[in-house]
Amino acid sequence: MSRPKTIILDIDGTLVEHAPPNIAQGYNHSMKLLKGTIDKLIEWDKMGYNIILLTGRRESLREQTERQLTEVGIFYDQLVMGVGGGARILINDKKPDGEVTSIAFNPQRNEGINGIDI
Repeated sequence: MSRPKTIILDIDGTLVEHAPPNIAQGYNHSMKLLKGTIDKLIEWDKMGYNIILLTGRRESLREQTERQLTEVGIFYDQLVMGVGGGARILINDKKPDGEVTSIAFNPQRNEGINGIDI
């Protein structure tokens, strides 16, 4: 039996246009969706995937960030905040049969997730 996949997505520069930190971290700016974001989230949601958003934004900005995401129609199962701006490394074990259980995609900033097939 296949279990649902978990998709972990950065917010700024991946789902919405990247805003300079002084704007994203401190002002009530409007997010600008990148092409295909909502369509891709709907596709993955229909497949039963868990959608986790990840951001370097401070935990103190949770309410503001949740409001901004709602305003542009981005939905998710979990929002993880306060993850630093350095490289994000995923370490996951292989299944006993050798099946790989982690995959990484690194689209160019502001290119969006439209072309990613999982």
